[in-house]
Amino acid sequence: MSRLDELIAELCPDGVPFKKIKEVYTRIKGTPITASKMKEIEDPDGEIRIFAGGKTVINAREHNIPNANITRVPAVLVQSRGVIDAVYYDKPFTFKNELWAYTNESQISVKYLYYVLKNNVEYFRAAASGMGSLPQISLPVTEDFIVPIPPLPVQQEIVRILDHFTELTAELTAELTAELTARKKQYEYYLSREFTVLNAPILKIGEITSVFSAARVHKNEWKTEGVPFFRSSDVISSFGGVENSRGKAFISFELYENLSAKSGKVKKGDLLITGGGTIGIPYLVPNDEPLYMKDADLLCIQKNDSVLSEFLYFYFLTPQFRDYLANITHDATIPHYTIEQIKKTPIPVPSQKEQEKVVNTISRFFNLCNDLSSGLPAEIAARQKQYEYYRDKLLTFKELPKS
Repeated sequence: MSRLDELIAELCPDGVPFKKIKEVYTRIKGTPITASKMKEIEDPDGEIRIFAGGKTVINAREHNIPNANITRVPAVLVQSRGVIDAVYYDKPFTFKNELWAYTNESQISVKYLYYVLKNNVEYFRAAASGMGSLPQISLPVTEDFIVPIPPLPVQQEIVRILDHFTELTAELTAELTAELTARKKQYEYYLSREFTVLNAPILKIGEITSVFSAARVHKNEWKTEGVPFFRSSDVISSFGGVENSRGKAFISFELYENLSAKSGKVKKGDLLITGGGTIGIPYLVPNDEPLYMKDADLLCIQKNDSVLSEFLYFYFLTPQFRDYLANITHDATIPHYTIEQIKKTPIPVPSQKEQEKVVNTISRFFNLCNDLSSGLPAEIAARQKQYEYYRDKLLTFKELPKS
């Protein structure tokens, strides 16, 4: 039996009382202070930390904020605007008055409340209003939130355990992040080197294959289901391994057939590349399922027998290509990578055997760095989930029957 189990068996075998936060903790008000004032008084060596909405945090000298309501005891700050979160801080601090904090001078652990709030942060985020612009929770969301209040020794043991696990998780995450950073450097090194050392003829893409754009699709023709309609944001999100915050778009199959008859069909092995805004980001089409793309946003380089699609994909990620792209678009207010520019883009074209060697070498590092299902990023996420699961278990109590 663990020390925590012993304490629970001894001190609260039948359960613990559940109370609203406002019944147990003292709420602290912040300081009226503007963003411009914060910029004016910011001092990295200042002894007072000032928290604002989201992730904005500065240090300042106390004499520069004479009317501040400074908290000098350990407290939990509720970040109620922008990034909804909780922060534990045990040194002198203050915060913008649209936020609030909690402390307690009796026999209740403030750090315990911090872990309870962190364990329920998704609840608070879901309760936020203004989700489409600037998320914000109101005071009653935390004031009336009900938390289990076990005896102080139990709280202290939970805090000790979670502090230890937090430290271990941070160390493991740091190690994995360092390994991932090292692998990324290896990937970037080989990505550049493999194309630099090639002794191969240089051809223009237009000499090798065809490049085409799509016919216009109007916004009122977008659907919520049907044939996927790719925009540059879809390619950029896919490249970054994240969901597109703009959501997915579709067109009807009939419109797809009509427009594809004019522009051409996107097929497996073709390469889509962003042509406006964030330009030159590639997407390798994985199959022959119907797919259409936004005109000018994306351009399609057709698969060909001279250059492996994967080889061309990796070439678009090289420093050599990025330098070339910057050189041909540096005068543009809004960069565009046009069909004619793509056709004129020079690429090395070695033998297929040499292309396969390049692709195999780069792929090993690329997959390790970017495969979210089996690479190091997934392991980092798994460690965090493991910690969150254990934290939830430690903070789960049965309620003491009301008398």
